[in-house]
Amino acid sequence: MRAEPTDSDIAGEKFIPPRLGLHSRPLPAFRIEAAATLGATTRSKRMTTLTVTTTTSPYRLAALLRGDARHFQIVALASLLTFNLGWVDFGARPLNSLLAVGSALATQLLCTRVWRLPTLDLRSPLITGLSLSLLLRADEPWIHAAAAAIAIASKFVLRIDGKHIWNPAGLAIVALLVALPDRVWISPGQWGASAWFATFVSVAAFMVLNAARRGDVALFFLACHGALLVARALWLGDPLTIPLHQMQSGSLLIFAFFMISDPRTTPAARIGRFLFALAVALLAYRL
Repeated sequence: MRAEPTDSDIAGEKFIPPRLGLHSRPLPAFRIEAAATLGATTRSKRMTTLTVTTTTSPYRLAALLRGDARHFQIVALASLLTFNLGWVDFGARPLNSLLAVGSALATQLLCTRVWRLPTLDLRSPLITGLSLSLLLRADEPWIHAAAAAIAIASKFVLRIDGKHIWNPAGLAIVALLVALPDRVWISPGQWGASAWFATFVSVAAFMVLNAARRGDVALFFLACHGALLVARALWLGDPLTIPLHQMQSGSLLIFAFFMISDPRTTPAARIGRFLFALAVALLAYRL
């Protein structure tokens, strides 16, 4: 039950309402003004006027998005998937994408309850489902659902010091490539190498890396991978247009900007991130 206004409230003082609960987030910045008129002969006659004004600033929305790199990842990956479904065919299919995203969200919900976590965060599984939709290819739609379940479950099972050690989507793709080589594939050149697409992905990636502060590991990987491709072309006498075309692959850029730069699976020290990127580039070159 709300208490009667005090004399200080009646005097017109401004106040900010307290939080609703122990774990609730702070309320938006409301300005509440209370004014009361007392009767001349008795305090029982009161007229209270309550005015509530809210201020929504675009700067607050920008700060909210910049506060977590996953927000930019979701926007960038969802935009790429929308382009695929609406205009440019990258190979993703609506049913497969729906199953990948739905399975990722459902598995996150199930694991959250099994591990009795206090909160349910659907941003990470949404990123995993979108990544699988863009990178994984299979004829049977159920494979995308299975890949998403494997990816999300791995975050809860394969952990060291509270961090999952593998990128969930990457681990699921590799596991299915090994288990079902005749049914699952991923083509490095499946998205083409058009300049506009590379520019679009680069701009989206800049936003993600700026928020995640992991731009160096992506640049390290691309530099090492590009150097290996150029060295191979020079050794074989191939024209340099071949490694340039390979570096413009959409799948390569998505992997570099949205997967290898995952803060949860990259070393904290810069030298560690460089060695990590070099190792991944060597493995990719070998494969």
